[in-house]
Amino acid sequence: MTETPRVRRFRDRLEASRAVDDLAVLTPSYRGDADLFADLHESVLAKTAPSVVHHVVVPPSDARLFRQYEGARCRVWTHRDLLPRYCVSVPRADGLTLNLLRPWPPVRGWVVQQIMKMAGAAAIDARAVLIVDSDAVLVREATLSEFTHNGRLWHYRKDGAVTANMERHIRWHDVARKLLGVPGAVAPPLPDYVSPICVWDPVVVRSLIAHIADSTGRNWVDAVGGQLHVSEFVVYGVFVDHVFGGTVPRDQDLCHNYYERVPLNLADAAAFADEMPPNALGVMISSHSRTRHEVRAMAFSRCREIAGRMTSQASLSLAPLLQMLEGSAY
Repeated sequence: MTETPRVRRFRDRLEASRAVDDLAVLTPSYRGDADLFADLHESVLAKTAPSVVHHVVVPPSDARLFRQYEGARCRVWTHRDLLPRYCVSVPRADGLTLNLLRPWPPVRGWVVQQIMKMAGAAAIDARAVLIVDSDAVLVREATLSEFTHNGRLWHYRKDGAVTANMERHIRWHDVARKLLGVPGAVAPPLPDYVSPICVWDPVVVRSLIAHIADSTGRNWVDAVGGQLHVSEFVVYGVFVDHVFGGTVPRDQDLCHNYYERVPLNLADAAAFADEMPPNALGVMISSHSRTRHEVRAMAFSRCREIAGRMTSQASLSLAPLLQMLEGSAY
């Protein structure tokens, strides 16, 4: 494991932050997902503590669509708040951004959203940041204890899940290693770090972006934005596993996912909901599937019911143990 003096300093800050006990939620979005964000935000309000703030980051030209949610439990950021001044968001272009120091090729909107996750997580003052995409919702209570093991935040990693036929994922691993200066050839099988709902440590993210700047000799935004193929989740995962260390991997995905680009009908949506694993914190139906809103709503409602039943069953199974512990206290 390579540990630079800068990484060591961030690790010291991480140890100093252990006493902080709070959680924030972060979602990059844009006008095309405004309706989906409404469902997500409603679920965040319902499934997190009153102290949890939902941060949404959007292009400046889309901000007015999201200001209606702004208040004690929602903060609206724009790309202008988090990008260097020489990065200019193209109005009503789904986040497309021009780097005036190197205007061609422009930074595509989905890459900008990845940069916003990293910049936003670094800027938020919280013990942990739950990253949730706009097309997902929470169906179970989200608390900091859900994401920690022995006082340390875990990160999602499913070993061996990236196989030889997953060319895009392999490329993401290759790009992550180059950005981070991690030596060695990329060869499958590789771990998968990608999930529509994941938890990041802001201290680790600050160390990550500083390390990218050190490794590339460039502003980290320029280095990441200059990539045509990059995954923020893979960059974070490779950094934690090969540079930073100190976090615990967990192979259970927090989200029950529908990635297909084919719309779900009511019957298929019900079947999808019924397959939700017991550990799922949330559910994602890809916006690219163009599934009708009423079908999404039905699937999410069914998933909430399933999650509620699972929680009730878990409480009932624990009841005898709790009674025994209470009895032994006297």
